[in-house]
Amino acid sequence: MFKVLVILTVVLNVFSLQVWASELGNSINIDEYPKSELVLPNETNNSQSLISGSVEKNVDMNLKNCIKLALGNNPKIDAAFQDILASDARIRQVWANYFPIFSWQTSYTRLRQLQLSDALGENLEFNYYILGQISLQQMLYDFGVTQNQATIRKLDYEGYKKTFEATVNDVIYQTKNAYYNVLYAYENRNVAKETVDKYQLFYNQAKAFYIAGFNPKVDVTIAESNLSNAKLKLIQAENSVNLAIANLNNIMGVPYIEHYKINDKLQYNPIKLSFEQAISIAREARPELKLAEIKVETANQTVKLTKKAFFPTISIEGQYQRGGKSWNSNYGFNLGGYLTFPNINLMLLKNEIKEAKYTYDKELANARNTQNSIYLEIQKAYLTLEEKRNQLPVAILQVKQSKENYELSYGRYRVGEGSATELKDSENNYEQAQLTYYTALYEYNSAKALLEKAIGKNLLTDEDCVELPND
Repeated sequence: MFKVLVILTVVLNVFSLQVWASELGNSINIDEYPKSELVLPNETNNSQSLISGSVEKNVDMNLKNCIKLALGNNPKIDAAFQDILASDARIRQVWANYFPIFSWQTSYTRLRQLQLSDALGENLEFNYYILGQISLQQMLYDFGVTQNQATIRKLDYEGYKKTFEATVNDVIYQTKNAYYNVLYAYENRNVAKETVDKYQLFYNQAKAFYIAGFNPKVDVTIAESNLSNAKLKLIQAENSVNLAIANLNNIMGVPYIEHYKINDKLQYNPIKLSFEQAISIAREARPELKLAEIKVETANQTVKLTKKAFFPTISIEGQYQRGGKSWNSNYGFNLGGYLTFPNINLMLLKNEIKEAKYTYDKELANARNTQNSIYLEIQKAYLTLEEKRNQLPVAILQVKQSKENYELSYGRYRVGEGSATELKDSENNYEQAQLTYYTALYEYNSAKALLEKAIGKNLLTDEDCVELPND
């Protein structure tokens, strides 16, 4: 009976405090402290999408699917592929020198011989008809000029193929980085939602304490301010997700694609690769290195071609004509072989050869510079990857410590022993630790993608994926 009386006494005291607060005009009203549902951003199902033309109209997107879309739709890849086709056609254009040249001509001419007319004292005018003149010319040999030209075109063709590989490599890296950025944006949004929920609890607790008369109104004000800031961050996080998806779609070459579903999360994919192994892989797989070698050989072939500028051309030509005083009054033909020497300017030829040699030396220097640049690129990517990998355990530890600190602070506040400022600081630290962890995880995956681009080869498979714990 005594316990029941104590409970009734406490209830009456709380009720009296509420009436007293109401009489002072400090009661909570909805205009001053609106419900959180009224100011939260509208829920958008950014993870759900439909792709036009699909059978089931519901596709779960992952990194592999995104890369497939990018390889099939990115306009940079299509443009690079068209360069390959155009280069192949230019090879055939050079070999066309060995194909016969055919021409047909029909004409009518009225002539008046000026000199003979003066000598003979009479006007000599007559008509000349050509019903048809067929000419056929065939080049037999040009002392390797066409061969050198074809070799240069073939090297250009191989160069465009390597440029295509480099473009594909770059698009894959951009797709991976954009995809990881989408996952990072999702994680940031989740943290923002969780923060809103936490500050909502904080606000509800502070308001209850204030109504009961246990805490001052300033705690409610602090809680309301924290909740508003958290909601603002959530709105920004929602927009960051939309921007990240738009960037990914643009890189894939499908900016107008409908929404799709992404179930992946940022993961930690360990890499067992030494720096020496990375350099060894790059020597075989990096297309820019092969392209530099091709440019050197192209310059070498250009030097050889320039030295052949004075070589003659051996050819035969046949011609048949039908015409005369009337359209079909007579006929004629000729057949001959020719050794044709080009017009030679020794001063010009000498300096053209010098120019070709200097260009060859320049390509040698450019090849060495490409090797040095790629070496530096691999070195930076490898060191960055190591840095981000070493940051992850520290970031995880910070998340655990800040979470424990927040739980202790919230527990103290619930029983009336902690302050609103202490709880706010612990929540901010926990939120920042989560964001730091996901930032480190994103930067690690981005650095891994950059290293794969630097060496020109993918390093990991799905079976190698190991997801880090969230707590």
